[in-house]
Amino acid sequence: MHDRLFANQQALAANQLPEHASAVGLNAAKFKECLDSGKYAPQIRKDLAEGERAGISGTPTFWLGLTDPKDPKSIKATRVLRGAQGYAAFQAAIDELLSQN
Repeated sequence: MHDRLFANQQALAANQLPEHASAVGLNAAKFKECLDSGKYAPQIRKDLAEGERAGISGTPTFWLGLTDPKDPKSIKATRVLRGAQGYAAFQAAIDELLSQN
């Protein structure tokens, strides 16, 4: 479904989603029922708000960070890569973080 939605970004209106579901072999009626119920809408809104607070404005966005060995929940330094990036961009960002260590 993920691949189909990305391949058909011009056709993502809510009323078109059951067609995509059916095309990939999902039960379109159950899919539409789930979609119409709004069951997952609060979690999706929460996730979107969290991303916005973190400064994420599109996908893909990658956060790279170093944790403190004494406190693995504490992040010492971060780098953000926005948009599709090649290996060299990741390598440079990781090398920069490691050089701060």
